[in-house]
Amino acid sequence: MSRFRTIDWVWLGLIAVTLAFLALRKPAGWLIVYPDEWVIPITPWLNVFMDWCVDKFGPFFRAFSAALDVPMSAVRNLLNWLPWSVTLALLTYVAYVVSGWRLALFTFFAILYMVVIGYWSESMNSLALVVISVPLAVAIGFGLGTWAFYSKRAERVISPTMDLLQTVPAFAYLLPILLLFGFGPVVGLIASVLYAFPPTVRNTKLGLARVPGEVIEAGLMAGATPRQLFWRVRTPSAMRQILLGVNQTTMAAFSMVIIASIIGGTADIGWEVLSTMRKAQFGESLLAGIVIALMAMVMDRITAAAATTEPVEPEINQSFVSKHRRLLMFAALGIGIALLAQFIQFLEDYPEAWQIYPAQILNDGVSYLVVEYAAAITLIKTWAFFFAMLPVKMGLEQTITPFSWGFEFTDTLKLLYGVAALALTLWAGFRRGLNRAIAIAFCATLLFFGLTGLPWPALLAMATLLSWQLGGIRLAIGTLAGLGFLVLAGVWPQTLLSIYLCGLAVLLSFVIGAALGVLASEFDGVSAFLRPINDTLQTMPLFVILIPFVMIFKIGEFTALLAIMAYAIVPAIRYTEHGLRNIPGTVIEAATAIGCTRGQMLWRVKLPLALPVMMLGLNQTIMYGIAMLVIAALVGTNGLGQQVYIGLGDGDFGVGMVAGIGMAIIAIIADRLTQAWSKKRQEELGLSAEF
Repeated sequence: MSRFRTIDWVWLGLIAVTLAFLALRKPAGWLIVYPDEWVIPITPWLNVFMDWCVDKFGPFFRAFSAALDVPMSAVRNLLNWLPWSVTLALLTYVAYVVSGWRLALFTFFAILYMVVIGYWSESMNSLALVVISVPLAVAIGFGLGTWAFYSKRAERVISPTMDLLQTVPAFAYLLPILLLFGFGPVVGLIASVLYAFPPTVRNTKLGLARVPGEVIEAGLMAGATPRQLFWRVRTPSAMRQILLGVNQTTMAAFSMVIIASIIGGTADIGWEVLSTMRKAQFGESLLAGIVIALMAMVMDRITAAAATTEPVEPEINQSFVSKHRRLLMFAALGIGIALLAQFIQFLEDYPEAWQIYPAQILNDGVSYLVVEYAAAITLIKTWAFFFAMLPVKMGLEQTITPFSWGFEFTDTLKLLYGVAALALTLWAGFRRGLNRAIAIAFCATLLFFGLTGLPWPALLAMATLLSWQLGGIRLAIGTLAGLGFLVLAGVWPQTLLSIYLCGLAVLLSFVIGAALGVLASEFDGVSAFLRPINDTLQTMPLFVILIPFVMIFKIGEFTALLAIMAYAIVPAIRYTEHGLRNIPGTVIEAATAIGCTRGQMLWRVKLPLALPVMMLGLNQTIMYGIAMLVIAALVGTNGLGQQVYIGLGDGDFGVGMVAGIGMAIIAIIADRLTQAWSKKRQEELGLSAEF
């Protein structure tokens, strides 16, 4: 018993208090449901503040919107004016210059797809949004990142602000943008900039901080002024890290294409996806969604290759032509193709007769699947809902009925469940340690009463205690303050529904994704097979991911669960494979020398060492799951995501913003907890932070 720590006894005491609260739930209902009269009216206060902002600053923001419309229209008109063959040739050439013929070939066929499928004009309208939003986002991000690097006081404000902007669902701040700027394409541009600039802030600050001290000393010894030191020493040395931020900013801008279409209303590819999705046209929305995915992949590969390319030192006495030969070839190629297009008509306007649009074939395929396998689809949905989802949400106490499970959950069965749970807890405590006993006791309580049936004071205390155990007093105070805000704001029931659905999806995604990542690390063929699937899932618009699940399983929580998993599984696969493939070679050699089998090598060497990296994958899986949770609310789920849509639909800024902040709080707490656990695990294994 001496090996039991004080914190373990605190956990057991907290579980005992939780059971006591549950025993008092009928006479003291406030322990389960937070009383309405205790709710602080945060929503009306936010609405009053927003109305004041619109009255005072509305004209200024609308004038700013009108000013941005000029370059936005100019770029859109230019891209539509250029022959498709010119754009295709120039992007292919850029891809070849930065990465070689493989990327050039991929870029060629990706751009050609947009032409052949008949979405060229819509694609260029969407590209115009990215062409304008990315430079604006990079400029803002670079400025704020530099400020945060030079000023610790600014960093203390900027860092949590970036966390908030990256975790608050984009839909939550669509409403204030609409109220301030009005409808139109520029509003979509502003929303994209707000969503896309945080990665550049983080990478700029990180890049400037990582410039070696000897480089700075060399600049000072050469007599550089502070301005010269920044622009000619620090910035070039940090450029690779900054370009990685540009890469992430570009991807974030592409992910906003559809959301920008909701408030922009332009004839772009995002609007095409949205309109076909509303009509439940799977084939049409998939073909349009692939356009966004391909554009994002092309830009991702090009910017990533540019970020990792070593700069070429200029030669002494180099001629102008030799120094700028790539730029001159770029211009010559564009002008040459444009002139050729004046004589060859199909290079100017791709004939409609040559277009290929297999939307109906895709629709027929889904319809065949739904009709032929209706019984199996219904069985999967029913079993998953009644035997996995409802017990976590409402508990076995309310889930087991003759209708759902085929028998009644009598008092005798409840008593047997309690005795079995207690016996298993005691056995684990004496044989496996108190940590196992605590986990079993909590899971048994959760399954019996359901997450939504647990007392809110107990859940707040558990989350705070876990935060203190993993990250210390500051994380514990932050967790208590964040979750306390959700309770006081009156959105605790919706918070639990969001945690239930997202938590279950994240758990399943991580287990399945980690298994696939292990296979990918062991077999190159599996890795090569999964890589394009991961790319597609990560770049496919979130709305499009919903469509096949809705058509097959109809609307409901099970459909939302599958859609969240499809998006959130990618980081689990990638981080697991990365962690396992980057185990130090000396460790593998030592394990091989002592005679480890392949199974022992995996389970006793690789997985324990890769676990911190895999936990970073879990962190990203949680972030992806929460991001998809808002989109999944479109198929009938309740929770904070649904509250965001209610606020947007009713023009209620307070409702939407409180729900959006609530989702950000959940994401930030989960992020800090997983990072703290990963850091602690790395220290236990003696690994560096970069591993």
